Amino acid sequence: MSILDGILKNIGGAPDDVVNLAAKLGIDPKMAEMAIAALGKTHTMDGDTVTLAAEKTGMSPDILSQIVTAIGGEGSLSNFASILDQDKDGNPLNDIMGMAKGLFGGSKS
Repeated sequence: MSILDGILKNIGGAPDDVVNLAAKLGIDPKMAEMAIAALGKTHTMDGDTVTLAAEKTGMSPDILSQIVTAIGGEGSLSNFASILDQDKDGNPLNDIMGMAKGLFGGSKS
């Protein structure tokens, strides 16, 4: 179970895991993880969260908006941002990549 799955299970009304969220939206689970991470990061930035995440990921703002809704709205994004940014550098993406490397037997450097 990924850290994102654990967070999703604790948000009432959200899909149980990233795979279910991705299936619901008709996207690849890796794309869903990337979107959640980008939304968590851009939520803390000045500007529209979805627009900024779309610019960073190249994903459709419509899909990103659906993800925001599915995970419980803008308020839930703060949970993702704080939990995923383990080194507190303001960038949860590098932490997610480190977690992924750890899952696949690589080093977390």
